[in-house]
Amino acid sequence: MVLGMMNLNELLEQFPNEKACKDYLVARRWPSGTVACPRCQSTEKIYKVASRGPWRWICKSCNKSGYGFSPTTGTVFEDTKYPLRTWFIVAFLMLHSKKGMSARQIHRTVFKKTTSYETVWYMCTRIRAAMMNDEFGKLTGTVEMDETYIGGKDSNRHRGKKVGKRGGGRGLFHGGKVGVIGAIARKGNVTAQVIERLDVPTVSRFVRETVSPAVSLVATDDCHIYDGVQWGLFHPHQSVDHSKGEYVRGQVHTANLDQFWSLLKRGIMGSFHHVSKKYLPFYINEFTFRHNHRKDEDMFGLLIAGC
Repeated sequence: MVLGMMNLNELLEQFPNEKACKDYLVARRWPSGTVACPRCQSTEKIYKVASRGPWRWICKSCNKSGYGFSPTTGTVFEDTKYPLRTWFIVAFLMLHSKKGMSARQIHRTVFKKTTSYETVWYMCTRIRAAMMNDEFGKLTGTVEMDETYIGGKDSNRHRGKKVGKRGGGRGLFHGGKVGVIGAIARKGNVTAQVIERLDVPTVSRFVRETVSPAVSLVATDDCHIYDGVQWGLFHPHQSVDHSKGEYVRGQVHTANLDQFWSLLKRGIMGSFHHVSKKYLPFYINEFTFRHNHRKDEDMFGLLIAGC
């Protein structure tokens, strides 16, 4: 049964105990049915240790004495005192809230009062880390590119926390906000990352890493930084001039990426309230993962496989 479209009651029925959770983790981690060693990735000389339970193996390829492992070894679930069923519930809630669900809310919804908020926040952060897509393919077709700034207004900060016009430190832009650059393929994936500064080398590097030379169009706004980018292999590049009130010119616009920025900002302001620059990449992972897998019926399974 796929879990992408399930509700919470169906999830709890699907995973009534730890056995069901571990069986599912094994099936998602090793879909071929052949268990591989997390350390050396070998599938040879893998032996089941029946005396230590149904989910323990030993790899003799690593060394003569053997390397013991379980389904959670090398995953975000390793070395945790909480059962897999609890982790599954937390991951499910994070996936099925369009604007995200804060650790505070998950703490109130799932855990006993004796569980600390810091523990729940740590679990959520590890799951967000697992949402990073290491197999990301370069964007093709019509691609929109834009930048945005995350953070509250400097005028709303307490006097001792104001940063002023100079930005207030490495990676902070005007008013103390954090810069984020992103690109989206229309009707496709989105990618975004925190940037230390908005300049031609940074944008050019982002283009090389995320945009395929086979694109049919790269659409941007009128930011002067894009004028310095060497678009030779990424042509045609066109922009709309927001300063003149131009937002759409045929296929040239950044409306899809603007919608993603809006969702990201509403989520941060409405659900999380404050996100530091240090942990902002994890939250970007979460929002991009939900967007890129929004049409996958087994989005939950894909997350568990990547954990």
